Amino acid sequence: MTNIREILAKNMKAYRGAFGFSQAKLAEKVDTSTHYIGMIETQNNFPSPEMLERIALALGIDTLDLLATESNLPKSIKTCRKIALKDIKRFIGSYIDDKLNELEKE
Repeated sequence: MTNIREILAKNMKAYRGAFGFSQAKLAEKVDTSTHYIGMIETQNNFPSPEMLERIALALGIDTLDLLATESNLPKSIKTCRKIALKDIKRFIGSYIDDKLNELEKE
């Protein structure tokens, strides 16, 4: 049986990876230290329920997804990747449109 610290650590790393977040980026979004995120991911610390909610909110997932077992995780990760890719595509499209508009004004 896998312990809850291990499940949380694996899931946080997986979701961070799906969104392309470093520990520092997640820490910034959660308003905590990179060290604290690292301590959770190395199973040396376990966050309070409030911190779990903040982490989930920063990742754009349900709090329970952080504690999902591996059998449920791949679908959740795929969903995160799809959301992240849509955001990236939207950003790139907006950036290109802005640059083209700037060029047209010159």
